Amino acid sequence: MNRVDIKSKNLEELAALMETWGFPPYRAKQIFQWLHRGARFFDEMTNLPLAMRLVLQQQCEIAWAEIRLKRCSKKDETIKYLFRMNDGEQVESVLMKYHYGYSICISTQVGCKMGCSFCATGKSGFSRNLSPSEILSQVQAASADIGERISHIVLMGMGEPLDNYENVLRFLELVTFPEGMNLGMRHISLSTCGMVDNIYRLANEKLQLTLSVSLHAPNDEIRNKMMPVNKRWGLAELLKACSYYSNQTRRRISFEYALISGVNDMDWCARELAGRLKGILSHVNLIPVNDVTGTGYRKSSLERQKKFVSILESYGIPATVRRTLGSDIEASCGQLKRRYDREGGAADEN
Repeated sequence: MNRVDIKSKNLEELAALMETWGFPPYRAKQIFQWLHRGARFFDEMTNLPLAMRLVLQQQCEIAWAEIRLKRCSKKDETIKYLFRMNDGEQVESVLMKYHYGYSICISTQVGCKMGCSFCATGKSGFSRNLSPSEILSQVQAASADIGERISHIVLMGMGEPLDNYENVLRFLELVTFPEGMNLGMRHISLSTCGMVDNIYRLANEKLQLTLSVSLHAPNDEIRNKMMPVNKRWGLAELLKACSYYSNQTRRRISFEYALISGVNDMDWCARELAGRLKGILSHVNLIPVNDVTGTGYRKSSLERQKKFVSILESYGIPATVRRTLGSDIEASCGQLKRRYDREGGAADEN
């Protein structure tokens, strides 16, 4: 029997389930609150009648992200988690501490289909989409582990969020719901490699989250070599969709740009990028490329990084270099899982 993924249900759907099973609708709110406070077992729901808890145990399952491996940075307070889902699949999340509180970078898929050349996740292939409850459970498990509320969420871990569109939208509904974690939509960022059709769909939702677009190149010639998705939707189509998104939501778009020595960090690349972004409400987030085995990529020098920023700013394009966190714990998503799988589960824990 396939059990009901109860934590992926919204309040209205839970009320319908209560009616189906002959329970009063007000029980739905109680169950929802328990689930979103991190309850892992129906026995914990002590304000529900025993008979009701037995029905829930028979009919439903509660998704949870079990900590399989945890690595803590000695350089900063970054924590890298390898989480095990109920069916044994594993995904990564990264918890980062800032002056404003805790932010977590979470996964939306087990693996990824996109095949970007600089990314560790894509090298492990794709298994399946994560359910809304599994996406949410990463936040809950990390919060329970540190005993603190997580105030910001970044959907930039393993997988392409817009390739799992419906489940991600439901996750956003659940995590921002007042009876749940009640997180503000402006405290959520969603990253995409450039699935243009779903950028338009997301724009029409008019959500107030921050859209981060993984650009990484100033033209199609370079981007085609780095990101296969660009062969489906070229830069012109992508930036047109980004402009539409910004106009619909009145939100600034964050363009992610991994600086790779000798590939996309030359002066002319900065000037061409500035020309591409002219007229789009945006910010460029420059990222020194991660050292991922097998890519042959090297991060740009500090001098190159500073020059790239100065050129963009001279054209009126705001740009900053992202601060590197967790460099000693393989905090780039996909790296820890690949190592764990390669070593047969023998990766060390700090």
